[in-house]
Amino acid sequence: MSGLLIRPRIRPRVAVVLVYTAAMCMNGLDSTIVNPALYTIAGDFGRPLSAANTVETAFLVALAVGLPVAGWLGDRFGTKRVFLGALTAFTIASAVCGLAPDLTTLVVARAVQGLAGGLLTPVGMTLLFRAFPPHERMKLAKVLIVPTALMPALGPPLGGLLTEHLSWHWLFFVNVPIGAAAVLLGVFGLREHVEGPEGKFDTVGFWLATPALGLLTYALGFGPSQGWTRPAVAVSAALGSVLLVAAALHQVRAKTPLLKLRLLADRVYGSASALAGVTAAGLMGVLFVFPLLYQASLGASALDAGLSVFPEAVGLMLASQVVDRLLPKLGPRLLTVPALLVAAAVFATLAIPGVAENAWSVRGLMFLIGLVLGTAVLTVQISGFESIGPADMGQAMGLFQIVRTLGGALGIAACAAVIGGGHVTEAAADPGPYRTAVWVTAALVAAGALIALRLPREAPQPPPFDDEDAPPPGEGLAADEAPAVKG
Repeated sequence: MSGLLIRPRIRPRVAVVLVYTAAMCMNGLDSTIVNPALYTIAGDFGRPLSAANTVETAFLVALAVGLPVAGWLGDRFGTKRVFLGALTAFTIASAVCGLAPDLTTLVVARAVQGLAGGLLTPVGMTLLFRAFPPHERMKLAKVLIVPTALMPALGPPLGGLLTEHLSWHWLFFVNVPIGAAAVLLGVFGLREHVEGPEGKFDTVGFWLATPALGLLTYALGFGPSQGWTRPAVAVSAALGSVLLVAAALHQVRAKTPLLKLRLLADRVYGSASALAGVTAAGLMGVLFVFPLLYQASLGASALDAGLSVFPEAVGLMLASQVVDRLLPKLGPRLLTVPALLVAAAVFATLAIPGVAENAWSVRGLMFLIGLVLGTAVLTVQISGFESIGPADMGQAMGLFQIVRTLGGALGIAACAAVIGGGHVTEAAADPGPYRTAVWVTAALVAAGALIALRLPREAPQPPPFDDEDAPPPGEGLAADEAPAVKG
């Protein structure tokens, strides 16, 4: 298959970094910023909180639904076209959310946001990884960490401040100027790459995988709080599981599958994907349960509890500054395994009686979690794609994001189940169940260290790679004269 590359006026690498960062910051922020405003939204529309919770559920379910087709769409219609189309839809939906006159409009617009966000992440990372060859991707740690760590951590405190001092409408309006500027820059600065998928669209795979992920996300989101035996939850979990198994069997046997599950057979990529799921489960689980433990132990407010985990984002930012220096010297295995073991020990320390009662101990441990777990996560994210060729990059990114998304949902659901689903939103007098849930997250991260033993010992030494900013061989045209075809 051939790829079509259109050379723009603006340096492609600069453009892809700026556009990717802006889009992913919007997507990452929107995954958490609405949570503190749900009570206010419910009150403004005169609806119960349970109804307002559908604002978040619609976003998460739609995001899961968009993931399976992201890789195929990018290969079929071009990564630039699909990414900018999704970013435009996300921006417009943000404006509609801010202007929503009723809860139904808000929920529908949030679903559109989620669907667009499900396309943005894998297609955006495909753009980023195609722009930088394997031996230069270590530099991307500083880029990847901003939307994946800082923005979700900023979401709750920023959402609370905007809701309190302006209104909840501004939670969505902030996206509009950023999204519009990113789309404009992307139109002129990004290169188009049409890989061209082999064969026809996998209709059977689509109708199996897409509802499977949506139903499982719904069940994992509502099961712990509403009870796993509630008909809607039980049916969603059972049907989603059956469809997921059927989808996996079909993908393995299909000639041109929607998701290339065979990529997981690659030792490095398969291990990295499994690690992404396990570490996401541990991290999302502890970020969910520890603020509740903090409130149970100290009687702290929800805002104080949210701020207590913010040092984790600072640690992640620092990790992004050192991974590119340590990875070439130590290699993926030696860097990841100790980091995961230390992270598991820090997680376990948070569960020790007396620790959560000390605010500064909590801040220090959260910083360490960000530093050591962030080192492991970034190493896996960068080194896991070393063996993936450009033709498979879109598929690999989509599959990687699916595993990570489901892992995070499973981590939260496991912690909520240990706590006791009916009371996960209230501080309890007995912090015991919360400590047990933190131990569960520590065990998940420790299990990740075993998987990390499958990573390569040495840092890969890829062959030289032609700079995409250079004119294609044999082409004497100026940058703005005509497109160049790359075989």
